[in-house]
Amino acid sequence: MTFEALRQAFGSLDGKELVRAICAEFPGKVAVTSSFGAEAAVLLDLVAQIDPDLPVLFFDTEALFDETLSYQQQLTQSLGLRNLRVIRPAAEDLKTADELWRRDVDQCCHLRKVLPLARVVHAFKVLLDGRKQFHGGAREKIETIEEGPEGLIKVSPLARWREADIEAAFVERSLPRHPLVAQGYRSIGCWPCSRPTLPGEPVRAGRWAGAAKTECGIHNMKKSG
Repeated sequence: MTFEALRQAFGSLDGKELVRAICAEFPGKVAVTSSFGAEAAVLLDLVAQIDPDLPVLFFDTEALFDETLSYQQQLTQSLGLRNLRVIRPAAEDLKTADELWRRDVDQCCHLRKVLPLARVVHAFKVLLDGRKQFHGGAREKIETIEEGPEGLIKVSPLARWREADIEAAFVERSLPRHPLVAQGYRSIGCWPCSRPTLPGEPVRAGRWAGAAKTECGIHNMKKSG
């Protein structure tokens, strides 16, 4: 199926229906990327309902909050996810990144997240992610199905969901919350580059605060790495 045919067939779907359709269309070639952040439980819950054996690529950057690592274990167990794959930076890249994060956050993200994903993404045709339009910035215009580099397909089942929809899913499904949400964190990545979101700020304002940077880079990485 061509990309345009794929969008015609499934572009009107979202949420669980889109996850189910994509998994059926590309058996064995779909994975979901997750940082196990503030809203991660919603997408992972949909995945668990469709196929708990779907590969979940978790980026352990070696700079995550302890609370995130604990939450990853809790959520994986509570949702019954059976194929968690922990993606870590190479030892030599990690050493370089440890010297960079204060002065070159783009390169730090590249070494900790983009390169590790590039090393494993060749095994898949489709990557599911939790991006949403209401997060603002460059995400305001994302589609549920997008064409990535070298034929990779990016699928964002929650792209059109509103903040109220996410909250409703947490309540209706009794999903556990990331511990840092109670402290005002609305978007959670590595500890040096995340802070609580202040009242009236956009959802992702606490990420790389004070810098022009708004994305880590994994959503525009090249498949070949």
